[in-house]
Formats: sequence, structure tokens, C-alpha cells
Amino acid sequence: MTSSQVTPLETVQCPPSLRREALLQLAAAHDSEQQTALSEAVKAMYDLPDEQWGGLWISLDAGRLKGAIWVQPLPMNMAQLWLPKAEGAHAHALLHAAYRWVNNQPIRLCHLTLSPQAAETEALLLEHGMQRLANLAHLTGSSRRRLVMKEARPLSLQPFGEISQTQQLALLAAVGHDSLDSRPLRDVLSVQELLTGFHQQDPQAPQHWYTVNYQDAVAGVLLLAPRPSLGRWELMLMGLAPEWRGIGLGRALLNSALELAQQAGVQEVMLAVDNVNLPAKRLYQEAGFVHYAQQRLLAWKGGGGRSEAPQ
Repeated sequence: MTSSQVTPLETVQCPPSLRREALLQLAAAHDSEQQTALSEAVKAMYDLPDEQWGGLWISLDAGRLKGAIWVQPLPMNMAQLWLPKAEGAHAHALLHAAYRWVNNQPIRLCHLTLSPQAAETEALLLEHGMQRLANLAHLTGSSRRRLVMKEARPLSLQPFGEISQTQQLALLAAVGHDSLDSRPLRDVLSVQELLTGFHQQDPQAPQHWYTVNYQDAVAGVLLLAPRPSLGRWELMLMGLAPEWRGIGLGRALLNSALELAQQAGVQEVMLAVDNVNLPAKRLYQEAGFVHYAQQRLLAWKGGGGRSEAPQ
């Protein structure tokens, strides 16, 4: 075959007629746990018009489908990237197409997580404009453990939903001030977007969300979420406003979280902490938490503007 007869690689938005084949190929690129998550994401799109599938791109070679990539739309102009099984030129072409598409959409952030073992994939993503936002250590610990308190710090917990949304956002902003956790992510997302992200992880979780009170003042926040399929609870967020840090309230708050889990009959609590947040990691390790996984959070910053809290 001469060079003039070579069929060029073609990258296009996936037509409805090829959507099923593209999604099956996309599923083949992921492990069983990710396939389940992908299946749920696809189900959520069933009743949506074809226009909502604009983030699904395919590569063709001589008219045959060779790879697929999907920018899954999420609320608040967010998105998740599902990587292709394709390699080489097809992978580069699909990532290039998805990146260009994200930048032309009102998307704030298009993210994905990788294991440390996926170094080649991470290098490829960085080559195509992704940025590292966080290196997360996943820890798990027994709900029966308690930290020793040098001095009693009695805390009271109030349901998070009992304060107004304005107060919720102000409290989360205070807790996030000078936090070492995922600073690049906090620089990109507004407090409203962060709160929405917590809601998306588990719509039922807010019944285990609390404001933390100390000496008749609101000092911090505690967000917990049951994970029945894992037999664990997740510590989604535990934080204090700057003026209440450094006096032992963090130890008392972690003890409160563990006590709530134990009272619910849960044996283990899991959490994710940014590797740069050494004070938090030391606290969790002192409470008996152990490392069980590592993830890197990467993202494209899209063309959408920052969504601020309603006034």
C-alpha cells in the first residue's frame, strides 16, 4: 500500500449508532469496580437527549471503531473523564479531541483519579494538559480506638442542616482557610461547588453531617457518610476554623467521629488525606489508621467560570 492509499486516523463525536459499541469498548478499559461506576453513569444518561452525549468521542481507522473516550457531564458544570483502551496514536488523538472539547464547554473541572502504578498514563495525561491536584492517601482505622486527651475538650454536635445555606458555606470557607488538603482543588472550586460535590457522593449522607460547637461557638464541621457495601463509614471532612486550631480540638473531634461510627455498629472508618497534610496524617496514624491505597487526582480546567455561592 502506498502512502497515498493510507486511510487517515479519524476522531469524531460518537454518533448514536455507534454509542453502544463505544461504551462497551470504554468499559473494557477499566476494572470491575470502575465498570460498575461507568454502568451507573451511563444509566443516569438514558433519558437525556443526544446532545448531552457530546463528550463521547471515538477514533476510527478505515471506518472501524478503534477507541473511545468520554467526558461524563456532572452537575455544577463539572465532569469526569473515562479513559480509552486505545494506545498510541489513537490514545493521543482521543485525548486531544476531549481536551479541546472541554475547553470549549462551560465545564469548570474535568477530573479523574489514578493509582501510583499508572505512571505512563499520568505522563500521557500531563502531556495533554492535565494538572495534578492532589496525591491522596487512603486510610482505614478501627472505630473502637480513641486518642488520649491531655485536657478535656467537650464538643457538641449539631445537625449541619439546621443552619442556613449561607451559614454552611461560610463555615466551610472558614474550615478551608489555610487548609493543607487539596489546595490546588480549593483554588479552582468555589465553596458552593465543594459542598455540591459532597452531596453528589451520597445524597443520604447529610443525615450524618454536623457543625461542631465548642464553648458556645461554632468551631468546625464533621461530615460522615455510611458506605454499606464496604461495611465502613467514611470520614468525608473533618475541619476546624483557624481560631480553633492547635488547642486539641482536632483530637476531640476525631474521637467524636469514631464514637459515632461505633455507636452505629460500624467497625471501621475510612478517609482520604492529602499527602502534604502531614499534621492530619500524624493525627490519624496516632489513632491507629493504616494506609491501604494511594490515588492521584488530576484534572483539566475547562472553559467554565467559577460558580460562586448565591447571595
